[in-house]
Amino acid sequence: MKKLSKPYALLSVGVLIWGFAASGSEYRRFTTRETVGPAGANRYVTPANQILTPAGLHVLLPGTRPQALALSPDGKLLVVTGKTNALLVLDPRTGEHLQTVPMPSEKAIDPVPDPVSTHILAPDKSAQVSFTGLVFSPDGTRLYLANVNGSIKVFSVDKVGKVSALFTIGLPEVNAVGRKAEIPSGLAVSADGRRLYVVLNLSNQLAELDAYTGQWLRSWPVGVAPYDVRLQGHRAFVSNWGGRVPGTNDVTGPAGRGYEVRVDSVRYVANEGSVTVIDLAANRVEREIITGRHASGLALSPDGHYLCVANAADDTISVIDIRSGRLVENFSARQNPADLFGAAPNALTFGKNGRLYVCNGTQNAVAVFDFKPGRSTLLGYIPVGWYPGAIVYDNRRNTLYVANIKGIGSGAIYPAGQKEKFNSHQYLGSLSIIPAPTQAALQKMTRTVLQNMRYPLLREAARPPRPNMPPRPVPERVGEPSVFKHVVYIIKENRTYDQVLGDMPEGRGDPELCIFGEKITPNHHALAREFVLLDNTYCSGILSADGHQWTDTGITTDYMEKSFAGFPRSYPDGMEDDDIDALAYSPAGFIWDLVMGHGKTFRSYGEFAITEKFWMDKRRGPKPTWLDAYRQFMGLTNGIHISSRPAIESLRGHIATNTVGWDMDIPDVFRAAQFIRELKEFERIGEFPHLAMICLPNDHTSGTKANSPTPAAYMADNDLALGQIVEAISHSRFWKETCIFVIEDDPQNGWDHVSGYRTVCFVISPYTKRRAVVSTQYNHTSILRTIELILGLPPMNQLDATATPMFDCFAETPDFTPYTARPNNIPLDELNPPPKRVENALQRRYAQASLHLPLEQVDRCPEDLLNRILWHAMKGPDAPYPAWAVRLVDEKDDD
Repeated sequence: MKKLSKPYALLSVGVLIWGFAASGSEYRRFTTRETVGPAGANRYVTPANQILTPAGLHVLLPGTRPQALALSPDGKLLVVTGKTNALLVLDPRTGEHLQTVPMPSEKAIDPVPDPVSTHILAPDKSAQVSFTGLVFSPDGTRLYLANVNGSIKVFSVDKVGKVSALFTIGLPEVNAVGRKAEIPSGLAVSADGRRLYVVLNLSNQLAELDAYTGQWLRSWPVGVAPYDVRLQGHRAFVSNWGGRVPGTNDVTGPAGRGYEVRVDSVRYVANEGSVTVIDLAANRVEREIITGRHASGLALSPDGHYLCVANAADDTISVIDIRSGRLVENFSARQNPADLFGAAPNALTFGKNGRLYVCNGTQNAVAVFDFKPGRSTLLGYIPVGWYPGAIVYDNRRNTLYVANIKGIGSGAIYPAGQKEKFNSHQYLGSLSIIPAPTQAALQKMTRTVLQNMRYPLLREAARPPRPNMPPRPVPERVGEPSVFKHVVYIIKENRTYDQVLGDMPEGRGDPELCIFGEKITPNHHALAREFVLLDNTYCSGILSADGHQWTDTGITTDYMEKSFAGFPRSYPDGMEDDDIDALAYSPAGFIWDLVMGHGKTFRSYGEFAITEKFWMDKRRGPKPTWLDAYRQFMGLTNGIHISSRPAIESLRGHIATNTVGWDMDIPDVFRAAQFIRELKEFERIGEFPHLAMICLPNDHTSGTKANSPTPAAYMADNDLALGQIVEAISHSRFWKETCIFVIEDDPQNGWDHVSGYRTVCFVISPYTKRRAVVSTQYNHTSILRTIELILGLPPMNQLDATATPMFDCFAETPDFTPYTARPNNIPLDELNPPPKRVENALQRRYAQASLHLPLEQVDRCPEDLLNRILWHAMKGPDAPYPAWAVRLVDEKDDD
């Protein structure tokens, strides 16, 4: 690998230029066969093309996604919390774990509780921090936490630094669509410690409470989805993720729970952020200042004259002059303002000597600026863990504390010699403790950060096409010709590599973990054998909410990464009405926006489509079952209306309304048949979309729910549908110019011995290598980058721009042999029996549990329970459930 040259310029506009040479070989230079996960001392490989080499002391926090930090006023305690129902108290000097403090009970409402009562009342095991919200009182004797379930948790700190649960402050209910509880977010305490200010993210307010008793005193309206708050003098400043409350004539989109947000009229993505200024003395809203999109973390300059705002969806920092109330500067958090979207600045703090430290979430770095209002400049970057989301500066020690929400990714730490097995929900967040670097040290760190994020590939992605290049399966540059004119992109649900292909000796699999082997999935296995077996490909996300953002946009947003505490506003996977949220989407748009924006055609078969299914005879009931839909598909009955509508306005007119996305009571073979019907019509007219996306979700299964297909039957249905689609395309007139990509949206309902992110993936075309094993490391962004190169499209953001194209999957010489679908070995209508007919006690208990699981909603099931159900359904009741698969955290709230 080439050595990186020294930085040679610091431009006045804040652009750092580094001496990376870019050439056509850059992709090859970064191509790797490494697996995702730990890769040496203090080195970790993510499933998003990035390397982590955190600076300073790196403290792992198993089972946690840390996203809130607070340093005690005396500097002796560092408190961190995230996706966990406790506070973690650490020694800020060493990172040593001092205490785990449970949350006070919801019943503990007395601000001066009897000491006995704190032992009688059980801790609140469902509480966890919201998007943010953790603050000490000025005297350090109390600590306040914004509980996502609609309350404030209050803790005491005694003279020796012991933290104890004290009481709970209830907040008024909101009664929004699908949710009664408020969503508290940012917190601030007045200088005298008497007033607590609470950002109310759902009802769009700032509340003032008595900090001692919790009594509600007053409130003020703010913008859409407020996030953070800072106090200065007699003013409060509130950042609003969604900007101003929409007016009558504004173009709007859903913002979760029945609320609306301003959106752009092309992509229908939230397009504003703002700061509300409240005059506390006059008891009025003074003004609202428009900043960049998704205004997030706030920081006051040491002199108290300026407020800095991190705009996570704009990659900018806004600077507001507090004295005049004017916006004086917007500067870029990117290394070059002209770079693609992908820094995601979301939290910030001031240090000594005018330094401003900013968490660039997507770049896994802290950006360091020389803060001079109107002419701030970028000094460099500090490498930290995966997605830094909170930061605190310790003035006494000149040290930074950074909460890395994703840490080193999903995984577990095993003793030497123990067999490793992983699940995507094994959270491994982390904390970085970093002495503020000198400028010389910062230069070295910056080179590391840019190398870790594959920065040279941003320049490579922008290189112009070369003239007279011959058509290739995957061109090296955008605009060079491809042998393909059409791409079909199939997205499935929730399987790991080992669960399906672990029984294939050709690849790196573990048969012990394979529960849907070749008998159940003959087409998956035949496609892997006849084309390429990809045994080092990963999902970039861990569940459907972020998974469908990765598959469709190649990135996730700050909103998404901070919503894992139960996804309180929405579960934005685009499958149901309640799951549409313009705040969650990438400002760079979706792959279909890119396609259609460049004059190419697009068709969705279920992706980001909402199912409409009902009896046409309104007198019939209850709602149609899977068997009803299957019988209609087989021509044995009729009377069910099945259709879909777009989940986002940009898809209107571009979805096949005769098929559906998510609905476990509709067979995948129905979805395949509807696509094949349109394919035949496309053959008749001689046209086919440049990009077609197909949703095939039934490999998710419905556990052992009575009268639903067995897990094996669901998987057989999914397998047969996939085989039928490939067969139809390969026998069509479009086969010679079509490439098919298949991948899961996430791998959460399973286990894998390499990584919890590893998944099933296929590349199918006449130019795909035949009977080959490809172990090059790929992920969701690799597929998107390859699609972009095939269709002559520029990348959407920094992550797909720096992804490894799937060059290694293709050959120069085509093989036009069509594929023949394998028949199913498992009857598709093999149904789970009622619990009373299940003889084994364990399986009967799981059958009973399956009846009560919210299987009609995407990923709402407790993931560990569903995994256990599937394991014993396929392996038998006596097969010991792997001890390593026991969840580190309770996921009942976000699945």
